[in-house]
Amino acid sequence: MTDSSSDRFVRSHLKTRHLVLLVELGRHGSIAHAAQAANLTQPGASKLLGELEHALGVQLFERLSRGVAPTWYGKVLIRRAGAALAEMDAAHQEVMELLSGLRGRVGIGTVLAPATGLVPKAINLLKARHSRVHVAVSMSTSKALVERLRGGELDLVVGRILDTAAADELNFEPLTDEPHLLIARAGHPLASRTDLRLEDLMAQCWILPPAGSILRDRLTALFLSHGLEQPAETVETLDLPVVASLLMSNDMIVALPSDAVQPYLEAGLMTILPFDLGVSMDSFGIVTRKRHQLSPGADAMLLALRDAAASIYPHYRPPA
Repeated sequence: MTDSSSDRFVRSHLKTRHLVLLVELGRHGSIAHAAQAANLTQPGASKLLGELEHALGVQLFERLSRGVAPTWYGKVLIRRAGAALAEMDAAHQEVMELLSGLRGRVGIGTVLAPATGLVPKAINLLKARHSRVHVAVSMSTSKALVERLRGGELDLVVGRILDTAAADELNFEPLTDEPHLLIARAGHPLASRTDLRLEDLMAQCWILPPAGSILRDRLTALFLSHGLEQPAETVETLDLPVVASLLMSNDMIVALPSDAVQPYLEAGLMTILPFDLGVSMDSFGIVTRKRHQLSPGADAMLLALRDAAASIYPHYRPPA
């Protein structure tokens, strides 16, 4: 049930230009730049911001010597404003789709492993069914993708929910887990070893995901739990083509699910080193927003993801 004061705020005070300004302030951190991006004058933008703060009775942005920074209240408004504008964009898209047959745009985010198997297969299914739907794919960490989903920039994410504070806003449909193996080029000096120890691996050059990712944290914990320093030589990237090129041209090693490099393994270009990392990721799955109606195109993408998952993961059962 909607609180009456919230209803009055939305109906009496909030305008679309307030929402646009909030989003642009979040992006630019400057009233002048935000005003320009929102097609407002700087005094007009300042007036709109003052109206919002007066109506809510809180300070939304701290005025700094150079620009502005959102308070906690401001961060909430920015995120919700982005989602509200995305909803209106989706409404327009949905009307256009209904007028001209299923088309439009769907934005999907994915972590590394499903980006090489599940997501491409799902896109092929979608295109076979609805060729005019435009699909935009983003690959990043779960944390970054889920934030974009919450802000309305993405329709679906194939990843994990790491922020428990956001869990109440999201639906999670588990697909499978990701046991990680140690991957190197075929003919790597360690490939024939049967007595590999973690100390031997510490001396290698590792390809690692960005700091703050689950895998990076678990690899760090693995070395620390054995009283070892972190590998001295590292390359940090999530870009699979870069990872593959580095592995093929050097004696670097990387922890990946085998699905991510299966074509290279089958072609004999890469190999799995004989060492059990004991590192497994939590299950990834399909993440969507609660209380949000997907557009017809996004709904078709969701169905394609489920159908592709059912053909790839033996234990997955799509919802009835």
